This record gives sequence, structure tokens and C-alpha cells, in this order.
Amino acid sequence: MKIKSLIFLGILQCCVFVNAQVKTLDPVEYVNPLMGTQSLHSLSNGNTYPAICRPWGMNFWTPQTGKMGDGWAYIYTAEKIRGFKQTHQPSPWMNDYGQFSIMPVTGKLSFIEDERGSWFSHKAEVSKPYYYSVYLADYDVTTEITATERAAHFQITFPENEQSSIVIDAFDKGSYIKIIPSENKIIGYTTRNSGGVPQNFRNYFVLQFDKPFTTNYTWHDKVLEKDKLELTDNHVGAVVGFKTKKGEIVNVKVASSFISAEQAEVNLAAELGKASFNETVAESKKEWNKVLGKLTAEGGTDEQLKTFYSCLYRTACFPQKQYEVNAKGEIVHYSPYNGKVLPGYMFAGTGFWDTFRALYPLLNLVYPSINKEMQEGLINDYKEGGFLPEWSSPGFRNVMVGNNSASVVADAYIKGLRGYDINKLYEALLHGANNEGPLEAVGRKGVEYYNTLGYVPYDVKINENAARTLEYAYDDFTIWKLAKALNRPKKEISLYEKRMMNYKNLYNPEIGLMSGRNKDGSFPKNFNPFKWGDAFTEGNAWHYSWSVFHDIHGLIDLMGGEKKFTAKLDAVFTTPPVFDDSYYGAVIHEIREMQIMNMGQYAHGNQPIQHMIYLYNYAGEPWKTQYWSREVMNRLYKPTPDGYCGDEDNGQTSAWYVFSAMGFYSVCPGTEEYVLGAPLFKKLTLQLENGKQLVINAPNNSEDNKYVQELKWNNATHTKNYINHFDVLKGGEFNFEMSSKPNLQRGTSASSYPYSYSTSK
Repeated sequence: MKIKSLIFLGILQCCVFVNAQVKTLDPVEYVNPLMGTQSLHSLSNGNTYPAICRPWGMNFWTPQTGKMGDGWAYIYTAEKIRGFKQTHQPSPWMNDYGQFSIMPVTGKLSFIEDERGSWFSHKAEVSKPYYYSVYLADYDVTTEITATERAAHFQITFPENEQSSIVIDAFDKGSYIKIIPSENKIIGYTTRNSGGVPQNFRNYFVLQFDKPFTTNYTWHDKVLEKDKLELTDNHVGAVVGFKTKKGEIVNVKVASSFISAEQAEVNLAAELGKASFNETVAESKKEWNKVLGKLTAEGGTDEQLKTFYSCLYRTACFPQKQYEVNAKGEIVHYSPYNGKVLPGYMFAGTGFWDTFRALYPLLNLVYPSINKEMQEGLINDYKEGGFLPEWSSPGFRNVMVGNNSASVVADAYIKGLRGYDINKLYEALLHGANNEGPLEAVGRKGVEYYNTLGYVPYDVKINENAARTLEYAYDDFTIWKLAKALNRPKKEISLYEKRMMNYKNLYNPEIGLMSGRNKDGSFPKNFNPFKWGDAFTEGNAWHYSWSVFHDIHGLIDLMGGEKKFTAKLDAVFTTPPVFDDSYYGAVIHEIREMQIMNMGQYAHGNQPIQHMIYLYNYAGEPWKTQYWSREVMNRLYKPTPDGYCGDEDNGQTSAWYVFSAMGFYSVCPGTEEYVLGAPLFKKLTLQLENGKQLVINAPNNSEDNKYVQELKWNNATHTKNYINHFDVLKGGEFNFEMSSKPNLQRGTSASSYPYSYSTSK
């Protein structure tokens, strides 16, 4: 059996080689799930873990090197694996929920996590989105994993041993386990979570083995209970044992459900049934290639292709499906808001503060059908929770600022998504925009100040007030856009049109940047633009001053015109990476990541400034966008364990790369435009869901030829610094003539600039 498995994987690898000789691409083979895993609390190179999963699957699986409850579940530099964990963790800062783990051992019954860990090497590890394998040296055991959306198949190869065992750890905070020897089965539940769940939260699981148990143990904390088949306690688990021959494979099929133990059985039967391990591997690989194959990149280096598809893989991981399909074939979900089982879609595991910027616009372009499901899920979030979430994991979480669900809802509708109750979502936007929520990060903290003064004041003990104001103003723009599209009353439309200009209230002419502003209208004396936090969120004035996505021309006017504006943009890169960390009392990892990248004040490792490179297009110097987008792609992204320059953040930092590699970026979600940069590859083909193709050609693209000399759209000269979403949906060819020298004439007139509210009238 083991030999057959290795032959099967060899065939898969062979296919990669064969496909490389013809035009067929095998994109999943370029993905490195270990990209970004060499991260620590003090320095993030991605803060990712290798997710063995299906695209947007409900359950992911990952090898676990960290202790139970440690958000850093897998660190590349770790030496031991403690188990293989089912995870729903969107980031280490949010931590996990509904997790439990499986660990094979031999010899002594080591079930406690500090004792059962085994040494491993990356040289004996294979990590793919659809398949994972590792050799556990202390036990002479090889563990292989493949996954479906709600289930997984383990193939564990044991040595000759009188006592080969598999440990199931249901984790602490309240868990249950039951061994059913007559059925070669274990069932249980875990309640382990990090918040955002009701009192009745449980993740029910079922494990089906293909070999009878010769020994049965349950355990709680550090106590092993022989032949006691059922246990409920703070921290329980099970150990089942077998006598094995050398090379003997034990198959374990596992599934879970947030609804019930019976639903876990339904999920297991529906998604794995009688399928073999190799059949599930092949099906998972096929599904990943279907999703990743929407974009075919050609004419890049091997490193660039690996980076591109590794990033694209991350964009298809979150948010996760929280819904299940019951025995009647109905879509149902356990509500993390009210604890009830209800009909319809539900997703979880995303922070809109991060992902409104590029991840959701990428979904609207490349994967609109899954975002339609997500929009339907948002309706259920609102109905069951009373507000839209700004961070869901799985329910409301009290982290970050803004009301950016407005952007996510508006952009989807404005980009053409239909077939769901947009009026109910619009109702949710109005509710969130005019009320404080049950948590500071739900609704709008400081809304009364914002709606009366036009900003959240600096001196009223509301943290990150300037960031809130700037994001609320942009969110009001997206509400205004959606209100117009839905033909809402003129008075209502005018209200949000007025509020979206509130960004102007924070422009501090003394420093030439945005700053906090006191309740009496004065600006704080000696305001330090290098101070992180305080008035801003995980950034400073140099980062947040560009957060006027909807009216860059208005910002240009505030800063004194185009030349002063572009000079200020230039200064971001030339100003040394000095910082004031006094608000935090220590150097947070986002500060350190800016400091060490040698790009001045540019902090690509965090989201607020990621669009700033594209703003040269609004002021007549698009060649600088072309230069800096290539610099960031080349210098700050690698398909390696230290491959990101900060938190990956649920697909956002990856989506920036995917968009930029295509040659454009969604600076202002809620508009129909993508702002141009320069493509990374000689050719990139986007297969649209409507059956059309967008082909992006840049045949003379190279490391030196990074500038756009001329641009044609369907053979007609394209003079704009942007392209329209609905033109893209019609399909066609975008032909970039690239050069080693910038074209200082192209894109310099106001008629070529992207959308700004101030110039749109």
C-alpha cells in the first residue's frame, strides 16, 4: 500500500513535468503552503500555516508544532510536531476555535502534548494544498493527509510494532470523547475557542478507522484510563492501539460539524464515503487546479510563478464556509451569533479592515459566484447578530476599526453581483453606519461625534480616532454609491455624499498630513507624524494620510497640487524609517517590519498604505507606480518560509500581489475602476466565470523592462491610467509594450486620471 501511494505521488509529479513541456499548466504544483510560516510574535514573515484543505473549506488541517492554544500553530523553525490539528484559525492574533488533533505514536503511550512530540525534518516533509506528508522520526511513522471541505483522510504508515497507537486530543476548556470499538470509531466534541461563540458552541467530530483496536484508553488532563470508553471533562482525549507489521497503513477518515454528531457523520459519508486516499488526493488536486487555473501566468521565472500561485492559494483560503449540507441536501449552518441551527449560507474568518482593499475585489473579478454565497452569508450575519461583522471568527470579534463591511457589500453589487437580497444588506449598512455596536469593533465607535462634528475627536478617549474618521468617510462613500444604485431617497443619498467628505476635517496643514483633531476643532500641539497607534491603527500619519480612496484629487488639492502631492509620495520612500512606539510601550511587529525593509516609511507589511504606490496615476507620474509596484513584488515577496513582509492577513497581502502581477489594482472598491501599474509576466490569461477571457500581453517584459511605453486595449491605444471592470468582463486583450525607460508623456493629463469624487461631477 505504501509503495502504491508513493507511485501515485510520483505520477502526480510526472504530470507536472509533462505539463511543463506543453502549454497545459499545473498551477497547484507551484504553490508552497510553507510560504510565510517562518514567523514569530516579534516579527511576521506572513504568520501563516500550511493549510491542507479545499478552497474556502470549512475545515483546514495543519501539522502542529506549537502548544495547545498557541496561535503560532506551525513555525518553520520548530523541531517537533505535536499533532495534526483541525483548524479554523484565520491568524495567530485571532487564534483558533473548534480545534482538535490526531497524533500517531509507537512504543510508550505518550499522550501528553509535551511528551508525544516527534522530531521531524523539512527534508522529509511534502506540503501541498491537497496533500501533506511528514516522517515522524521518533516513531518511525509517516503521516499523510488529504482533505475535503469538511473532512480529511489520514494515511498513517507504521513500523513493525506490538503497540502502535493513535492519540486523539479534544483539547481543554470542555471536551468529550467516546470510543466505539465494535465500529472502529471514535466520536466526541471540542469547545476550545478564542471568543466569538455562544454558550452552546461545540465542534463535533467522528473518526472512522479501517483497523480494529487492540487497546482502548481515554484520558483526561494527565490521567490515562484503560478500557474506559467514554469521558467528559475539562480536557479529554483517547488512545487506540494496534499491532502493526512493517509498512502497514492505518487509514483514518475524520469529519466534523458545528451542528451535531449526526451531522458530522453525514459530512463524513457525503465527502469521503468509500473513496480511497489516492482518489481523494486526486480530487482535491483537481479542485485546486480548477480554482488556481482561473489565472494562467506565463513568461516569468520559476520563483515568480511559485510566488504568484502561492499567493493565489492564500486568497482562496478565507473566509471559510461555516455552512453544512444536511441529510436532506439542504444548506444549513450553526449560528455563531445566537447558537441556533438555521437555513442558508454562513462564512467566517475574515477581517474587513484588511480584506476590503484587495481580497474582496479579487473575488468579485475572478470568483464572483463564491462571493455571492458570502453576500448571502452576510445577510444571515445581520439577521442573527443584529449587525454586520467587521471581524468574524466565527462571530463578532472586538478587534480593528472601521465599518468596512460597507465596502464589501457595495463593491460586490456595483461590480455586478446579483441574486440576493441587496436591500436587506443596505439596511444593514445604514444600521451599522449610525449606531455603536455591542463591541467597539462592531458598528461605529464614536458615531455621535462623527455624525455631528464630522470626525471622531482626538481628546475624548476613543482610541485610533483619526483612523476611524478616515475609514468612516470612505465607508460613507460606498454607502452613497450603493444608495444611488438602489435609487434611494435623495435626502438619504445627500447625507452620505456630505459625510464622505469628512476626511477633509483631519488634514493638518502644519504637518501636511492627516492627524487627530480635538473636540474644539484645534489640532493637537506638537503632533508627531511618526507616532504609531494613538490616532491611527497600526500605523502613523505617513501611512494613513492616503486613506482617501474615493477622492484622491481632493487630497491632492489639500496637499497643494500635483507636484507637492507626488513629492510627498516620494518622501514616503526617502524618509528614514524612524518611529515613535510610545503608544504601545514597545516595538510592535508591524513597526519592526517597516524598519527592516529599507523602503523608508513605506510599510507594506500592513494594510493602510498598500494602495499608496498606485496614487502616482492620479497626479501625472504613472511611471513611478510602475517602478514601485515591481520593486515591492520583487523585494518583499518570495515563495519561501520568510516570503511575506508582514502578516498575510486572510488573503489581503496575497491579493495585492495577484492584482499587481496582472498589472492593475483596486485602489477604490465601490467604483468600477482598476488603477494601472505594470504586469509582472509576459502573458497572463484570466478565465472569467462568464466564459470570456482577459489576456494580458507584455512580450518584452523583463527585469529591466518594467515601464509601460505604450498600452493597447483590443488593438486601440489606451491612454487612461485605469481600466473599467465591465470592459474587462467583456473579455479582450490588454497589450503592454514594456521598456527599460519610463514614458514621461503617457498618462500625464487629467483626462487619463482614475476616478476621484471631486473631479467626477
